[in-house]
Amino acid sequence: MIHNRELIVILLPDGHFTLDWQETDTAVSDELFSIQKNLWDRFASNFDEALLFLGFSDHSIALSESLSYIRLLASGFVRDLVRNPEIEVTREKTVIECTDDLKSHFLECSPFLHGAEFLNEKWITCFWLDLNLVFSREIKEFKGSVAEFIACYSPRVHLAGRVYFHLVESKKEEFPFAFLATYSGDVSAEGKSRHFPLQKALQDFGKNGKKLLALLSTVNKASEKSAFISGLLETGEIFYPLNVTSSEAYTFLREVPLYEEAGVLCRIPDWWKTKSGTIKISVRLGKVMPSRLGFEALVDFDAELSLDGETISVKELKKMIAETEGLAFLKGKWVEVDHEKLKEILKVYENAQKVAGKGDLTVIDAMRFQMNSAKLLNISGDSSVEIEVTNGEWLSSVIENLLHPEIIKVISGGDDFHGQLRPYQERGLSWLALMKTLGLGACLADDMGLGKTVQVIALLNHIRTTKKEKTLLVVPASLIGNWMSELFRFAPLLKFYILHPSENKNCANEDRTFIESHDLCVTTYAMMVKCAWLRDIAWDTLILDEAQAIKNPGTKQTRAVKLIEASYKVAMTGTPIENRLSDLWSLFDFLNKGLLGSIKDFADFSKQLQDAQGGYSRLKKVVSPFILRRLKTDKTVISDLPEKIEMKTYASLSKKQTVLYNSIVESLIQTLATKGSGIERKGLILSSIIKFKQICNHPDQYLGQGFYVEEESGKYERLREICETILAKRERVLIFTQFKEMTAPLQRFLEQVFGHEGLVLHGETPIQKRKEIVEKFQGSAYVPFLVLSIKAGGVGLNLTAASHVIHFDRWWNPAVENQATDRAFRIGQKKNVIVHKFITRGTIEEKIDLMIEDKMKLSKDIVPDIQESWITEMDNGELMNLFTLSL
Repeated sequence: MIHNRELIVILLPDGHFTLDWQETDTAVSDELFSIQKNLWDRFASNFDEALLFLGFSDHSIALSESLSYIRLLASGFVRDLVRNPEIEVTREKTVIECTDDLKSHFLECSPFLHGAEFLNEKWITCFWLDLNLVFSREIKEFKGSVAEFIACYSPRVHLAGRVYFHLVESKKEEFPFAFLATYSGDVSAEGKSRHFPLQKALQDFGKNGKKLLALLSTVNKASEKSAFISGLLETGEIFYPLNVTSSEAYTFLREVPLYEEAGVLCRIPDWWKTKSGTIKISVRLGKVMPSRLGFEALVDFDAELSLDGETISVKELKKMIAETEGLAFLKGKWVEVDHEKLKEILKVYENAQKVAGKGDLTVIDAMRFQMNSAKLLNISGDSSVEIEVTNGEWLSSVIENLLHPEIIKVISGGDDFHGQLRPYQERGLSWLALMKTLGLGACLADDMGLGKTVQVIALLNHIRTTKKEKTLLVVPASLIGNWMSELFRFAPLLKFYILHPSENKNCANEDRTFIESHDLCVTTYAMMVKCAWLRDIAWDTLILDEAQAIKNPGTKQTRAVKLIEASYKVAMTGTPIENRLSDLWSLFDFLNKGLLGSIKDFADFSKQLQDAQGGYSRLKKVVSPFILRRLKTDKTVISDLPEKIEMKTYASLSKKQTVLYNSIVESLIQTLATKGSGIERKGLILSSIIKFKQICNHPDQYLGQGFYVEEESGKYERLREICETILAKRERVLIFTQFKEMTAPLQRFLEQVFGHEGLVLHGETPIQKRKEIVEKFQGSAYVPFLVLSIKAGGVGLNLTAASHVIHFDRWWNPAVENQATDRAFRIGQKKNVIVHKFITRGTIEEKIDLMIEDKMKLSKDIVPDIQESWITEMDNGELMNLFTLSL
């Protein structure tokens, strides 16, 4: 059986994480799915035990990238745990510390993760602290030895013995190294042990052969695979300090993994551990500013051979190749002489010189060199040649500006820009402008609610102020209303044209005259397929909103978008683009084609990432300069962000909604003409308002049908887009409606969107059931949404697990809406809460929202019991202006 889900990790603050299932683009076999399901059940049953189990598990078992990373961290703890020779004595008092070097290593090889914003040295420290606590609790309750405890988790893992092998440098010419075997004695009251030369064991144990044999058990095990150690045992030299040749030292160093696997702890020179005594090829790119900017600009390329930061010549390298294999002393450092490796280094260096000689390395080649140096220099996949890539002064300064927008010179939003940008938004505008100057594609990936739209509008207005350009903006159809509203609000002088039937009935023809008379053309992804003539125009700027729409490179709309030529490209997305590497490739194939190579090149590269040292680090280094992502949680960047962000979310009526809406208006016109001013007229108006609201929600609510097809409701389409972003960050949302009959359809729809079960609470929910619902929503298991009727959810509930609130339909009373919102935004809430107020454009919903806004300017409060009754006091002309569609 084939599955399409994989088990993933979502990082939480302070060293914690949770697990969840995610749909995957590649099929998962029944065997692999069974392994993941077993892990899921283990963590659900006993999280602590499962965490240790993961640390002891076999690395050859394929897991998702994120789960493999947690296994890497846990196995690092296990590795150091079993290497502790005093562990049988210290047991629950054992403390394994994560060194700074190890933390740096873990951070460098971290993949793209959900919750990656929490991953830092502090997170890893907390994670290891938890592992220490888990081991302490588990071993305290275990009745047997530590060795037996470990055997319960893995028979492959063995505790380290008490014997240590030491190799140090000496100053003797013939014997430049010294070898010594030691052992640890009894542990003191402080949990420390003294070390003695192995020779002392002969004196201490005397005729007690069993004790000596037990001490040497790990050495005997090592001798089974090492002729070097076997020889020292047979002659008895293992017990005494030895002078060794460079050849013998080389044999020892290469066999260290064998000794450690057998349980012998080794102390060796740092230069071998860090590989600092390794000859590598150092490449420097972009020292001098190119003659022109843009991705086609040519940058300088310089390659040299280096040893620990010092240049060596080809002559010196060839001399080493002529010497005997082993260790050689060069420029005050010991260097490994491996003929095959050195020959390969020489060959790659010659390839690098050819690249430098051609002088045709573009900026795009330079910026992807970190990731694809092997391909560009024709290095084979199994090569051990090390390439050290650094950026020259010019390229370094460019990347520094892109990575740190705070150092870029701030620009304005242009003349007559009606908005006050927050400091981080000003930096975003300046970053976008710099990317345009450089001709580099930019991904604006700020968190939802941080104002990506206003930053882009400020850029467009800035461009309008300085020169005439042709800009194409592509959005989902459901966002046309939002963009129109924001453009009118912030840049009233910016002339835009909506290339979509909802605004221009004849837009599908090839009349292009509007392009010259407008600053901006707004269209949709679907129209990109229909209007092939758009690709014939030389656009200055091409902008994609909700750019995750092109994550699948094989769809018609993705191919249509990528056929558009533009000097500058911008992708806007609030969804973390790193969740799937295939999504990342497709986005960059649009922004900066070739940066991540072909889809096949990138697929090959991706397969090697988990095994490649620093592979993820290289990928991040390549893509990071092109992505600007600020998070609501980052107070160092967004110190002035309010804790409650309120935004209006506009939806457009579907064709079916428009027909039904107009039919109610026509019927109302005829009926009102025959009514007077009494109760009957008021009842008619109030019942019509209810009908309009129902139609705006979904035609099936008004018709009393149970299908609730997504495409028939503009609000449903908009709800999906918002909730997909919420899912990508594994956040939670409250959805309020004033209609009980909408709660069940919304629940069914949202369970499809999230792929998780959600909850419903309304006026008929029993008191005890309410308590269970709240506890489940607030619990550790991921429950993404809770649908509430606004009256039932308005009081007495603490739902601080939610970081989003959606008012699916409006109560038209700010006091009631705020009361509902405060179920999430209240004492105990540690997140920023985003409040989405749904409004169907051109309908009574939009018009009454504007009326309320005007009233709020006069009065900060509206009496709660007014509700819709004030509308019934309008005359017929005012009513028809209110009810009639204005699209």
